[in-house]
Order: sequence, then C-alpha cells, then structure tokens
Amino acid sequence: MPDELDQLTFPELVARVRACTLCADVLPEGPRPVVQLSQSARILVVGQAPGRKVHNTGLPFNDPSGDRLRGWMGIDRDTFYNERELAILPMGFCYPGTGKSGDLPPRPECADTWREALLARLPNIELTLLIGQYAQAWHLPDGRKKVTANVEHWREYWPRQLPMPHPSPRNNLWLRRNPWFEQEVIPQLQARVKALLR
Repeated sequence: MPDELDQLTFPELVARVRACTLCADVLPEGPRPVVQLSQSARILVVGQAPGRKVHNTGLPFNDPSGDRLRGWMGIDRDTFYNERELAILPMGFCYPGTGKSGDLPPRPECADTWREALLARLPNIELTLLIGQYAQAWHLPDGRKKVTANVEHWREYWPRQLPMPHPSPRNNLWLRRNPWFEQEVIPQLQARVKALLR
C-alpha cells in the first residue's frame, strides 16, 4: 500500500485515513480515526491514541489531558484546534480499548500503514511534541527506553522535537517527582510555540 499512497493527493490521503477500517474487528467500539492535519501546520503533536471521550466526540485531546497540554503550550482551544497551524497525528488513530491499568497501547497498524506517507506530506513542521513512550520509540530511533530518560535529555532533540510525559492526570505523581519539567522545559516550549504561531 505505501507505493499506492504516494500517488494520492494530500486530501485523498487524509480521506483514506479518516475512512480506515483496518482494525475494525479488534476495536471494542469500532473504528473512528481521530487526526487533525493540514500541510501548512508548523507544529505537530504526536500522542498515543484517542481515549474513550475523544472517540465519542471525534475531537483530539478533548479531555483533561488536552487541557493540561494546552496549558503547557500556552495556547487556548481555538489555537490548538486550528489545523492550519497545528497538526495532531497520534501513533494510533482509533480508541484501542481499556486494559488493566488504563487504555491499551495504540494499534500498530496505523503507524505501519499510514505514518510515513502522512509525515512526508507535512513539509512545514518545525516542532514535534512526542508525548509518551510509543511516540518517542517511533520518532527517536536513538532514544532511551524510558520516557523519563528521554525527557531528561530533551535538549538533545530541541528545538525540532520535544519528548514529553503524557499530560494525563495519571501522571500527577511523575510531575511532582520531576518539578524541573514544568520549571525548565515548559517556559522553553511556550516561547517556541509563541514564535512559531506568530
């Protein structure tokens, strides 16, 4: 399929993604790919996969995690959901279901099938936020195995990429144990976002 995807226009490719049913038989609530894409976007947000609330609304990061992420970036909802400025391309496009300790990992079919073709069509990205272990494992081939280690070494990837912890309320303990993240990294992130969105 990758060669075939190269022949599609960007709108055709995005339409194919939004109509994807590759994992229909294994998704507990059926397929509903949630992405936000425009070729003019300068910032790319890479999360894991939609949660149940995002699946129900079809709006990425439409939950407490999104509220915290927007706070970290220093932007409001209107700016965040302006696809001309900001692209959102999770590692898995559909809600994968819930396991024993939270949502299941993103389905691998999304990255295997769509990711390279989509990233190749986003030529203006100047900052990519890599949220959580799955985004970091794919985008940082030289990255460390643990999120904390990747985030601690954020300067190695800056200013093109920023490995981040997940903004979920489940990570409140991590944030309390690592106050340097909000003290050192967030001001840098906010300044860079502000400059790119001018």
